Amino acid sequence: MATKHEQILQHIISLGVGNKISVRQIAKALNVSEGTAYRAIKEAENQGLVSTMERVGTIRIERKKKENFERLTFAEVINIVDGQVLGGREGLHKTLNKFVIGAMQLDDMMRYTEADSLLIVGNRVKAHELALNEGAAVLITGGFDTDDHIKRLADEKQLPIMSTSYDTFTVAAMINRAIYDQLIKKEIVFVGDIYTPYDQSFYLYNKDTLKRWYELNEQSKHTRYPIVDDKKRVSGMLTSKDVIGKDPNLLIEKVMTKNPLVVQFKTSLAYVAHMMVWEGIEVVPVVDQSYILQGVVSRQDVLKALQQIQRQPQIGETIEDIVSSNLETVEDEQTVFRAKVTPQMTNQLGTLSNGVFTALITEASSRLLLYVKKGDLVVENLTVYFIKPVQIDSNLIVKPKLLEAGRIYAKIDVEVFSNQKLVGKGLLMAQLIDR
Repeated sequence: MATKHEQILQHIISLGVGNKISVRQIAKALNVSEGTAYRAIKEAENQGLVSTMERVGTIRIERKKKENFERLTFAEVINIVDGQVLGGREGLHKTLNKFVIGAMQLDDMMRYTEADSLLIVGNRVKAHELALNEGAAVLITGGFDTDDHIKRLADEKQLPIMSTSYDTFTVAAMINRAIYDQLIKKEIVFVGDIYTPYDQSFYLYNKDTLKRWYELNEQSKHTRYPIVDDKKRVSGMLTSKDVIGKDPNLLIEKVMTKNPLVVQFKTSLAYVAHMMVWEGIEVVPVVDQSYILQGVVSRQDVLKALQQIQRQPQIGETIEDIVSSNLETVEDEQTVFRAKVTPQMTNQLGTLSNGVFTALITEASSRLLLYVKKGDLVVENLTVYFIKPVQIDSNLIVKPKLLEAGRIYAKIDVEVFSNQKLVGKGLLMAQLIDR
């Protein structure tokens, strides 16, 4: 039987997109406490089922697919530009495909304005009307209002018409920046993107006997299973080490490892990879906020995701992406790299920033290990020496050297040169993830 938490989530999923949701309403409809309703609504927000906005409330939204993550809803636009809704509140959950700046004649403006777009325009009432009739939302800049009949039209079309005190150029820059940030976030992989759901994975109950472990092992060939209580809350892990040599009639709760490490949907791939390497574990249970089992994530899932990320083109560039794209292998030397200091890599003084220098050392070390050991690294410790400042447009030579390497451990010394002079050094210690 589904828990109250699961029943609330199912109820939220059954609501139509655009429906308003409140803690009191959910508590009354499903006869649960307001605390239970609040926690379930927060979980629904984490899963992308609802969105909570200032001055708007919590509404049911269409769950975004990862590949469309760079698109914004009109409700998100309101938050970005610190605006207010004048009409068409029912359409705030909709997604904009593009935005158009209305700094042209009406006919030219309408040529570019289409359904699901956002027209950014000043105090031009006729443009507001034409855009709504074309199926586009409207954002009025400069803090202006609009006519009442335009607000009624927005309500009728269920298309938001909004107002902000910022000017048109600033608004366009803010929305563009938000989309760019979303593109960077799109590349971040979370446990929720790679885990195996509990209905497709194997688990045991704490009141089962060890005999059940052998049955499941025969069926699945796995050796590690999450242990749950009668409410599906994770209470332990059971591995072959716990079972071997024990009486098959013993209860699992007597021999399982209690209080296991767990992750949630929003745990990043980098974090779970580090956890698995550091703790030496192969499988981690995925839970919700109430510790109810949602599935598992395995080392194979993590490695597969890491390999896919390396094959993806990066759309929104982070500092690490800029460093990675600038770092090239020197001809005939697979373990020596060169890079040019671009404006994005410098600080306010026009010299190579400390953060970028550290990223250069880490990236060069990672490539060296890929070449020598065919594995990825998780940095455990990094000591950096900044010897001389490096000017913009300088050409760098980065020479990582493997000092020591074991099965799960490596120590690397890195020297960085500019004009054949040593400008910095780094000593990196890392744990290895074999491919």
